[in-house]
Amino acid sequence: MRTIGILGAGRVGTAVARQALAAGYRVKMATAKPIDEITMLVDIVTPGAVATDAADVATAGLVVIAVPLHKHRTVDSSLLAGRTVIDVMNHWAPTDGRIDEFEDDPRTSSEVIQDFLAGADVVKSLNHIGYHELEEDGRPAGAADRRALALAGDSDRAKACVAGFLDRLGYDPVDAGALAAGRAFQPGTQIFNGSHTAEQLTALLRDAAVPATV
Repeated sequence: MRTIGILGAGRVGTAVARQALAAGYRVKMATAKPIDEITMLVDIVTPGAVATDAADVATAGLVVIAVPLHKHRTVDSSLLAGRTVIDVMNHWAPTDGRIDEFEDDPRTSSEVIQDFLAGADVVKSLNHIGYHELEEDGRPAGAADRRALALAGDSDRAKACVAGFLDRLGYDPVDAGALAAGRAFQPGTQIFNGSHTAEQLTALLRDAAVPATV
């Protein structure tokens, strides 16, 4: 995997792009706008990345979806069949307002996204680190203060791919388990609200997996 595709060119998408470029990846970026309308933005904000269309982004070894959650249906799900996809989106009603599709479903937001992206292997990650922190907190492997990031997904192959990507970005990947386990690092959780080492994050994920006693 040498090329990363990113759908979305907002603050999160561009931060991921810059960090991926710094890690040595080739980066392709697309939005819902025509290529010629985003080329200047990409050249200025993420120098080294290539502005392209969604179909081209979908050919990358790993695709990051970084659009606002309420716009997720602007993504052509057929393009991502057979692809490994990182879902960095969050359902955060106090900030983004109520989205019935997610409010009325007891599953995690990423499980809903997995249904929408039938055929893709969705991995939840990069949603619990601020876009500015992503570029500031990366550390070399083995650093005592290296921050850890959780990932959750139903495909071991896809999770291994994402874990390698996180490591190259400068973070210790910690496997939370199946996609449903992403509930432990959704907005409002202790993991979402803090910065943790791999040991600390592992302990928090373990505690979150233990059913509460009555």
